[in-house]
Amino acid sequence: MKYALVNPNWTFKGSIYFGCREPHLALELGYSKAFLEQNGHEALIIDGQLFDLSNEQIRHQVSDYQPDFTVVTTAPSYLFWRCAPPELRVPRECLDNLRDIGGKLVAVGPHGSTTPRTTLSKLGVDVVVLGECEEILPQLAQADWAQLKSICYRLDDQIKLQGTPHSTNLAEIPALKWPIEMVQGHSHYHHRFDTSNYGPGAEMETSRGCPYHCSFCAKENFRDGYRKRPLPIILEELDGLIAQGVVYVYFIDEIFLPNKLLLQALVERNVTFGVQTRIDLWNHELLELLGRAGCVSVEAGVESITAEGRKLLDKNCKLSTDELAERLIYAKQHIAFVQANLLESNVDDSKAIEVWRKYLMGFGVWSNKPVPLFPYPGSPDYTKKWGLPDDRAWERAHENYLSAFREFSDIQEEQPVSLPLLEINTYQPSHA
Repeated sequence: MKYALVNPNWTFKGSIYFGCREPHLALELGYSKAFLEQNGHEALIIDGQLFDLSNEQIRHQVSDYQPDFTVVTTAPSYLFWRCAPPELRVPRECLDNLRDIGGKLVAVGPHGSTTPRTTLSKLGVDVVVLGECEEILPQLAQADWAQLKSICYRLDDQIKLQGTPHSTNLAEIPALKWPIEMVQGHSHYHHRFDTSNYGPGAEMETSRGCPYHCSFCAKENFRDGYRKRPLPIILEELDGLIAQGVVYVYFIDEIFLPNKLLLQALVERNVTFGVQTRIDLWNHELLELLGRAGCVSVEAGVESITAEGRKLLDKNCKLSTDELAERLIYAKQHIAFVQANLLESNVDDSKAIEVWRKYLMGFGVWSNKPVPLFPYPGSPDYTKKWGLPDDRAWERAHENYLSAFREFSDIQEEQPVSLPLLEINTYQPSHA
């Protein structure tokens, strides 16, 4: 069987989307291609965002390939499954252009993992994969979908929902080998702000999931349980990227935990990297090793400047605010860019926040203004407010967010608009 694996060319006009808007390697499609080929299938990645392809150009490539299945992701890379655009405008428009040539249409991503029936209906696909998709996609080639788990599909006039979101066995994921044109086309250094481009960047993961259960994190239906990739596989993939000229790697791990063996191996390699982590998990010795290993960018999830706020967000943080500040300042002595990430907890005093931010910035540590929390379906916050996600989960969360906040995050360049309006194909922002 032939699978076309499509990452749409994303646009975020009017969206509440919090993630980075630059192209990133679509790791879920890279892994899926490897699994499909291991199972005797053919696969082609068509990355609309990385190569700035129009829907018509994507259509031409899919048409030339003549696939049996076309897989479209509903979030721009695994890196942003936890903070995906709520709207399905972009993948739907992409799919609408492929219906007569794409074979069986498949949706993968956070939307189908959390609200599979709604995603199936909105996108009009043949099947939706629940959870992590790499091991499920090869199984779709069998004739009887009734025997499969972790899928949602339409049979006659009924929607069939089978199993629960899937978790991939990371020990089975091979080292990815990207085509040189994809690596050379990847000029973005994710979460690095201290240098201009001097060679290709890339993304990797060394682990998946997180052992913590913060209230705001939408990971209950995908990338949830903490798992590590085998070190030899990580290093094989990294060495391949370095051989292709990559000079900066961003590890997309939900939480990059201290791993001495990995860090010691990185010390020996000529590459820099960035991570997202919790600063309370690192002591002075490990922070020094992190810097020597080549880390030049850390996004540290502090979330709140008070113990009360961190408790409200279920951070399970053992350090005081002063201890967190000390750890961040120490990290800055060894790492070029250190950020303390703050969220709107609704309990922290705004003046106290500014005092804390200015204090850290006096030592070169950046701290953002608190970002308003979106109650993502699939997060504990959503479940506490409304229970398990239903067919209106995304609309309900979106309406709540727009009504609760007057100011939004710095990355949102325009006033977000309602979800129904975003999902109308003809939507144009007012300044267009």
